[in-house]
Amino acid sequence: MTRVRKAVIPAAGLGTRFLPATKSSPKEMLPVVDKPAIQYVVEEAVRAGLTDILIITGRNKRAIEDHFDRNFELEHFLDNAGKHDLLKEVQFASDLADIHYVRQRDPLGLGHAVSVARHHVGDEPFAVLLADDLMIDDSALLRSMLDVHELQGRSCIAFSEVSPEEISSYGCVEPMPSASGTGPGSEDGVIEIRRVVEKPPRDQAPSNLAIIGRYVFTPEIFTMLDLIVPGRGGELQLTDAIAMLLENESVFGCNCGQGRYDVGQKIDFLRANVEIALDRADLGPAFGEWLRAYVAGRWPE
Repeated sequence: MTRVRKAVIPAAGLGTRFLPATKSSPKEMLPVVDKPAIQYVVEEAVRAGLTDILIITGRNKRAIEDHFDRNFELEHFLDNAGKHDLLKEVQFASDLADIHYVRQRDPLGLGHAVSVARHHVGDEPFAVLLADDLMIDDSALLRSMLDVHELQGRSCIAFSEVSPEEISSYGCVEPMPSASGTGPGSEDGVIEIRRVVEKPPRDQAPSNLAIIGRYVFTPEIFTMLDLIVPGRGGELQLTDAIAMLLENESVFGCNCGQGRYDVGQKIDFLRANVEIALDRADLGPAFGEWLRAYVAGRWPE
């Protein structure tokens, strides 16, 4: 079996939820503490052993390419100024992985974005990491998904339990009813998937298990992406391709534990900045002290 060695990161979205900040800057470059959001995703892939990375871009995304490229003028300035810690941080981003880029010319949905990776991926399994989902878990979820693929030889998608009120905003997973010992509350959190439904109404959802932005696919997903038709919003939905894949082979799911931030949502973006800063040894103590004082003053008991 071919081991997964490539990761695809779709990053062509317009980022309308963060306008006007994203009018001329990619949403993926919004800083979470002191790194752009997309760098966390690239680092996650690298920690899981995926160092061949394709980023799907669109218009006004040149800043992403510049970030992961060398900046000799800046590096020369930092070196001469004796700011060697900052120099290491700048060079770290450009040396992370072998990063490639391809443009999604038309905004036709996530399914279309994944389909344009076909020529780079070839006839190999690959991972897809959505840039809006940050996983601050030392790549534990992605590693477990790669393990499932290696064991089963099939595609694997990540899911998370959400409230019934939230499920209509997500693709929804229905587990196999006979999946013994593999429910979301089991020790390994792995399930075999019976079907997937894109953004079902609450009263029609088969479960409250929501698909989140991590996938490991067999190359057969490209065949399914060729066959699907535009769905909600006139876009090619990746969930529809997964549903078609299920007609031909088993697909598994891995339960997402702690550490996920949907930074495409303003509240989660703010939460990520606060919680990641608090976990930092260089920022946490001082920031935590200020935050405690601020909350006490703002909302006294």
